[in-house]
Amino acid sequence: MDRGMNVADRFPWATIMPFAGKMPQIHDTAFVAPGARIIGDVTIGPEASVWYNCVLRGDIHRIVIGARSNVQDGSVFHVEGPRPDTDGQPSILGEDCVIGHMAVVHGATVHDGGFVGMGAVAMDGAVIGAGAMLGAGALLGPGKTIPPAEIWVGRPARFLRTQTPEQVAKIRFQTERYCRLAQAHLAELTAR
Repeated sequence: MDRGMNVADRFPWATIMPFAGKMPQIHDTAFVAPGARIIGDVTIGPEASVWYNCVLRGDIHRIVIGARSNVQDGSVFHVEGPRPDTDGQPSILGEDCVIGHMAVVHGATVHDGGFVGMGAVAMDGAVIGAGAMLGAGALLGPGKTIPPAEIWVGRPARFLRTQTPEQVAKIRFQTERYCRLAQAHLAELTAR
């Protein structure tokens, strides 16, 4: 990270603000689009991208976005804070993950290469395994786990089938494309 520049100054078109003394940490190679709101205990890794009008609110627990992962337009990441019966649930996104438009990840974990489809919801304590997919519009309830490389769909989400290695590779293609696209958007924004 560039210690000489305030992280909020790097993305003047977004809202990047501290909460309870914790300022978001955004890698120098990451991209944050206009209209995004990044608040509190949020870490965004190398070449990751957070797109237009997303909200990542790390006010009562932490949020981690792994390297080369993308959080697409209008998605929301929040967390479950500590309660008498639990220490709470952070939202953790591994490396090379795809979060489709308007998805909600709330106190859930998505392992490396995981995919959350457009409009899908992953709730407190849910886990999406490596290379697994939560289909568009699906609802993965609290504490549910999708094993690696499986596809789950529906409300509530249920097993559909296992992905082929070629399908898992398509998720990696999506992350690579979004890394390039993020740099193109950044170039357009900084050229103004």
